[in-house]
Amino acid sequence: MDKIKVLYSHNYYLQPGGEDTTFTSEVSLLRDNGHEVFEYIEHNRRIEKMNRISLALKAHWSRETYHKLTNLISKERPDIAHFQNTFPLISPSAYYACRDAGVPVIQALQNPRLLCPSANFYRAGGLCQDCLGKTPPWHGVIHGCYHGSPLQTMAVASMLSLHRWLKIYETKVDFFIVVMDFYRRKFIEGGLPAAKLLVKPHFIYPDPGSRSDQQQGEYALFVNRLNPEKGIRKLLAAWENLKDIPLKIMGSGQLEGEINQFRQAHVLSTTIEMVGRLSRDELMKGYKDARFFVWPSEGYSETFGYVAVESFSCGVPVIASGIGVAKDIVTDGITGLHFNSGDPDDLAAKVRWAWEHPVEIAEMGRNARREYEEKYTAERNYGLLMEIYQKAILSKREKA
Repeated sequence: MDKIKVLYSHNYYLQPGGEDTTFTSEVSLLRDNGHEVFEYIEHNRRIEKMNRISLALKAHWSRETYHKLTNLISKERPDIAHFQNTFPLISPSAYYACRDAGVPVIQALQNPRLLCPSANFYRAGGLCQDCLGKTPPWHGVIHGCYHGSPLQTMAVASMLSLHRWLKIYETKVDFFIVVMDFYRRKFIEGGLPAAKLLVKPHFIYPDPGSRSDQQQGEYALFVNRLNPEKGIRKLLAAWENLKDIPLKIMGSGQLEGEINQFRQAHVLSTTIEMVGRLSRDELMKGYKDARFFVWPSEGYSETFGYVAVESFSCGVPVIASGIGVAKDIVTDGITGLHFNSGDPDDLAAKVRWAWEHPVEIAEMGRNARREYEEKYTAERNYGLLMEIYQKAILSKREKA
C-alpha cells in the first residue's frame, strides 16, 4: 500500500491502561513505516474543571470537537481517520466532521462501552450481561454501574441510547476493529453489523525479546489495574494458602489501600511486594524475572489482555481465568494454565503446581514466545492494519 496520511485520535483516561499503550504503539508503527500521522488528543484531566451537565452534553455531542476536527481535516487532508477512544470528551461528533469531509472512519472497540455502561460486563463481583442488546440499558442505571452512580450511569445510558436510535455507529463508521473473535461475536449480539467488524489483535512494539532459557524466574507476577474486575481480590484470597511463593503486584488503582491492609493483616508483607507503575524497560525486566504471570481477571472484563501478550513476548507463561478472551489467548497446558474463573482455591492449586514444576513451566514459556511470534508481532499487525485501511479507503471511494 502507498504511504498515506492518517488522522489518529484518542481520549486518554485518568488511569492509564492498555488503550493508551495501543494508541502510542500504533502511531509509532505507522510512522516507522513511513506514513504521516497527525494526532487529535483529549485527556480526562479536563473533566475536573467541568460540571456534570457540561460533561454529559459533551459526551453526547461535542461542538468543540466537530469544529476543531473540521479545521484540522481541512488543513491536513488525511486519507483516513482512526479513532481509538472517543469517550467522553471527543464524542461521535468526530465522525460527522470526517463524513462531511469525505474521510473514511475506523473506530477501534477496545472495551464493550457500546454494550455495557460500565464497559466491563462486571457487577456485584461477577459477570453481568443484563444490558447486552438492550436500548436503553436500564439495568445499568438501576445498579449505578458507571462509577457507582445511577445519575452518572443515566448520562452514559442516554448517550448510548441516542446514538443507537440515530444509528450513528452503523452509518457514520466505515469499519470497527475488534481484537478477538470472542468480542466480535459479542458486538454482533449487541446489534453492530457483522460486515463492519474486522478482527486485528494487539501487538507488542518494540519486541522486548525473550528471556534466556537459563532464567527460571524468581516470583509470580501480576500486572494490571488494581480494580475489582481484574480479579485482585481472588488473587489475594489464593495467596492466603501460598505464603511461601513470592508474588509481585505491579500497577495502581482503586484497591491499593485494600491490598496493603491485606498484606499487613495476613503477615504477607515479605511474600507480596507492591511495586507500582514502572517504565516500559523496567516492566519488561519484571516479566522476564518472573517464573510465570497470573491473570485472574473476572468475567468478560478483558477485551484482549495486553498484559498476557506482553508476558508471551518475554517468554513467560500465563495462568489465566478459563473464560472469555483469556481462554482464547492462553492454551491450557501449552502456553500456560487455566483455572476456574472466580475460584481462589483452584487458582492456588494451579499456582502451586506451576511453582513446583519449573521444567514444564519453562517449556510453556518457550511455547508462549512462539505464540507471540506467530500472532502478535508488529510486522504481522502492520499488514493487518494496512488491509483494513485499504478496505475502508476503497469502500469510501466506491460510495462517492
